[in-house]
Amino acid sequence: MRTYCESAFSYRRRKSREVVVGDPARGGVIIGGDHPVVVQSMLTCDTMDTAECVKQTLDLVAVGCQIVRITAPTVKDAANLQHIVAELRARGCLVPIVADIHFKPEAALEAAKWVEMVRVNPGNYADSKKFAIKEYTDEQYAAELARIEEKFTPLVKLCKDLGRAMRIGTNHGSLSDRIMNRFGDSPLGMVESALEFARIARKHDYHNFKFSMKASNPKIMIQCYRLLVARLEQEGPDWNYPIHLGVTEAGEGEDGRIKSAIGIGSLLCDGLGDTIRVSLTEDSPREIEVCRDLLAQIPRLTLSADNIRLTSAFGLRPSDFTFPFDPFTYTRRATPEIELADGISCGGAQTVRVVVTHATWDKLAPKISPRADVKPEAVYEDLNVLEADPRTNFAINCDTQLVTVKDGVPLPAITAFRLLASKLKRLGRNNPILLKDFLAFEPVTLEPKIALLRAATVIGSLLADGIGDAILVRSEPGAGQSLRLAYNILQAAGCRSFKTDYVACPSCGRTLFNLQTVTGRIKARTEHLKGVKIAIMGCIVNGPGEMADADFGYVGGAPGKINLYVGKTPIKFNIPEAEAVDRLVDLIKEHGKWAEPEPAVLTAAPTA
Repeated sequence: MRTYCESAFSYRRRKSREVVVGDPARGGVIIGGDHPVVVQSMLTCDTMDTAECVKQTLDLVAVGCQIVRITAPTVKDAANLQHIVAELRARGCLVPIVADIHFKPEAALEAAKWVEMVRVNPGNYADSKKFAIKEYTDEQYAAELARIEEKFTPLVKLCKDLGRAMRIGTNHGSLSDRIMNRFGDSPLGMVESALEFARIARKHDYHNFKFSMKASNPKIMIQCYRLLVARLEQEGPDWNYPIHLGVTEAGEGEDGRIKSAIGIGSLLCDGLGDTIRVSLTEDSPREIEVCRDLLAQIPRLTLSADNIRLTSAFGLRPSDFTFPFDPFTYTRRATPEIELADGISCGGAQTVRVVVTHATWDKLAPKISPRADVKPEAVYEDLNVLEADPRTNFAINCDTQLVTVKDGVPLPAITAFRLLASKLKRLGRNNPILLKDFLAFEPVTLEPKIALLRAATVIGSLLADGIGDAILVRSEPGAGQSLRLAYNILQAAGCRSFKTDYVACPSCGRTLFNLQTVTGRIKARTEHLKGVKIAIMGCIVNGPGEMADADFGYVGGAPGKINLYVGKTPIKFNIPEAEAVDRLVDLIKEHGKWAEPEPAVLTAAPTA
C-alpha cells in the first residue's frame, strides 16, 4: 500500500481536488486545491428555533467561522432550514450551511433543497444499529450494498442536480453492523464504510464531496485518516477528494484542546486536511479561536519539502528519509527498560515518564506530596542522556542510554525526532527516546494557550507514531502548569491514565440536556477516579456507538430522561435527569470502579 504522505519528515500539503460549497461569488467557499484550510463549527440549539439558530450562526460568523453545520434529525427540522437560511440571507449573512443527517434519508432529501452541503454518516444513513453478530456471505454482502445504493442514490442525484456539496463522514463507534461484522470496529472498517458511499456517488458522476474519519481517541483518528488517504491514493489520482479533520467528543477546557491538537495538529503537520473543526463541550464560538490558533502554529512546526531538497546545510541524505514507524497501526517502539532515577524506570513495558528541568524541580519539589499523582519523575540535567544531532553520525555507549535530540538542531521537533528514530533503527539501536516539545527557545514567552497547542501537537504526534519513552515540556514557563500539561498530553494520547477520562460531545440541536452544566456536575462527583472513562452524550446518535471504549455512559434518551450504559450495553433507562448523576455514581460503585475522594493533596504548584 502507498503511504499517506510524501514524507514523514517534511511538509508538503496533499493536493486535493476542489469542492465547491455554495456560490463562491455570493459567500460560498471552495475547499481543497490550493485554497487555505477552512474552519467550521456547529450550532448547539434546537433546529426548530429559527431565531436562536440565526443568532448562533451570526455569532459564529463574527469570529471567523466559514462553514456552519446545523443538525436535521427529522424532516420537520430539515424543512425549517429553509426559514433559517432565508433569514440569514435577508440579514446579509452568506455563510454556507451544512445539514447534519443521521438515520433519516428523507430528512437529507428535504435539507438538500435549502442548504449548500449535506453531511451523511454511512454508519447509520441506511442502517439501524442493533449490535447484531452475523456472518455475511459475499452474496449477502452484495445484496446489502445494493440496498444501500437504492437508499443513497436519490440524495446523490439531488445534490448533483442542485449543485450541493456533501460530506461523507464516518465516526468511530457508529459503524453499521454489516461493516462491524466484516471489518471489525477498526480504522479499516471506517475507511471501507466511507468508500462504499463514495463509489455510489462516483457511479453517478458526482464528485462534489469530502471525507471525514472522526474518533474521540486521537491515535485511532490519526490512523483512520492516514489509512483513508493511502486508500484514496491506491484507488487512483482522481480519488483526491478533500479531507475534513476533527476529533469528535474531545470534551472541554485544556483536555479538549490537547486532544484536538494531537489529532488535528499531527495530520496538518503531515500536509493533510482541507477543513477542520475543534469539537468542544463549550460555546461554539470558542472552537473557532482554537482552530485559528492551531492553524497558525503549523508553519512553525514544519519544514517544507522544498527546503529539505534545496538546503544542503541540513546535511540530510535520501537514505535518512525512511519511515521509522508503521503509520497505519499503532505499535510502541520496542526498547529496553532503563533506570531514570531512584525507583523510576522508562522504556520496555514502563509507562511514558515525565521529566522536568532542574529549575522546575526546585520550584515544585517542596510543594508536592509523595502521594501526588502529578509529580516530576526525573530531572533532565541529572540523566545519563545522549543529546544527538540526527543529521550526523553519533556514537552510543550502550542500549541502556537514553537518547534525545540536541537543543539548537535547526529542524522542527517532529522532523528531528522522527529522524532520530530512523537513524537509531538503521544503526540497529533501540535506545529509549526522550521527547522535547521544542528544540529552540522562543525570544518571547508563549501565551499559555499557544504553548499548550504546540506541545500537544509535537509530543502527541510523536507518541501517536509510537516514538517516545519520556517527555520534557518547556514551552509553558509556569512550573506547575508545565508539569500538568505534560501529564495531560500523556492522558489524551492514551499513554497514561492518572485521572478520570471524559468523552463529551459538543452539543447540537439533538441534545436532550445542557451538556456544559451536566458535564460539570458529573466531573464534580467523579473527577477523583483514576483510570475510569465516562462518556457524556446528549442523544442516542452520540450514544452507545460513539462512546467507543468508555467504561460508563450518560446518554440523553428522551427530554428530561437519561439512559445509563456500561460500555456499549444499556443498563438503566428513562432515569429522571434530577436523579441521573446519583444513579451514575451508584452504577460505578456496583461495578467496583468507585473510590472515595481522598483529602485534598497538592499535586503541583498552582503557579510558577
